[in-house]
Amino acid sequence: MFLPAVLSAADPSPTPSESGTPRVPSLEDAQESATNAASWVEENWSTWLAIGLRVLLILVIAMVLRVMVRRAITKLVDRMSRTGQSADGTALGGLLVNAERRRQRSQAIGSVLRSVASFVIMGTAALMVLGTFQINLAPLLASAGVAGVAIGFGARNLVTDFLSGVFMILEDQYGVGDTVDAGVASGEVIEVGLRVTKLRGDNGEIWYVRNGEVKRIGNLSQGWATANVDVTIRSDEDLDRVKATLSEVAEKTGKEEPWNELLWSPIEVLGLDSVLLDSMVVRVSAKTMPGKALTVERELRWRIKRAFDATGIRIVGETPLPGSPEAADPTAGVAPPSVYSSAASPQSMTASPLPPPSTTK
Repeated sequence: MFLPAVLSAADPSPTPSESGTPRVPSLEDAQESATNAASWVEENWSTWLAIGLRVLLILVIAMVLRVMVRRAITKLVDRMSRTGQSADGTALGGLLVNAERRRQRSQAIGSVLRSVASFVIMGTAALMVLGTFQINLAPLLASAGVAGVAIGFGARNLVTDFLSGVFMILEDQYGVGDTVDAGVASGEVIEVGLRVTKLRGDNGEIWYVRNGEVKRIGNLSQGWATANVDVTIRSDEDLDRVKATLSEVAEKTGKEEPWNELLWSPIEVLGLDSVLLDSMVVRVSAKTMPGKALTVERELRWRIKRAFDATGIRIVGETPLPGSPEAADPTAGVAPPSVYSSAASPQSMTASPLPPPSTTK
């Protein structure tokens, strides 16, 4: 029996009398209604008490479980935030993961896990409470499924951005402080979100990149960078002297601060990269700290130019030093074009055969 039955038993509607006028309830009718209500309560109080206790037990268990799960997630996130070790456990990986990056990554993961845990626990508790009241859940679940499909189709871009952000954070593809090339934009990561990533461009602009729009990502701040310097010299320079000068510059640079910290491998003279008619290209390469390749390249060019000036090695396009012999012109041995190459020149017209005399009269 439910509440309408109780009301009908406790307060019966007066029936019209035979004359057509409503009959006023008497004291006996009120006493009978009170007796019926009391008997109904006496018969069903145990059922309602059991339902109430069951609902209360479900809610208490759900709240306790939610608090325990959220506390466990918070401890896990704090542990992730405190650790500074990379996946391979090397010191290099520890340098790549800064404090701000770990903090934002752990906060994002913790927020997602806490939201998912709360939704699952409280949603399950709500369904169990409705089932306790003997409510048919099939139409409700069917409606929720249809609504979920409609929302999924309508907000598919938002769902794509969210899922891409979750996997990006879980896989640690990039973080705050990394220099990345996202295809649509490039720059330094200043904020990582589940839907949007903020990049600071080279000119100071801020790019808002949706995570779902990123098809490929290039992280320039993980592992190491390579500094390559191509030195273009004249083709008549002594290669042994050039190599000795470059090796001296490389050795001296690797011993001085702060370049000894930025360089993660010795500077190597790789050799000739190309040989042309009037020039040669010698390549110098070294592994550097991530994001410091351009800085090392500029310093190497500066030092190499000063070393070449001190040893008298000339680069292509440089004015020859006073007193130094002029280099032979590579085009000096090429013969000038013949005057006979032009059909309109006097020499060609003189050497051309005369036309035969006309035989027509």
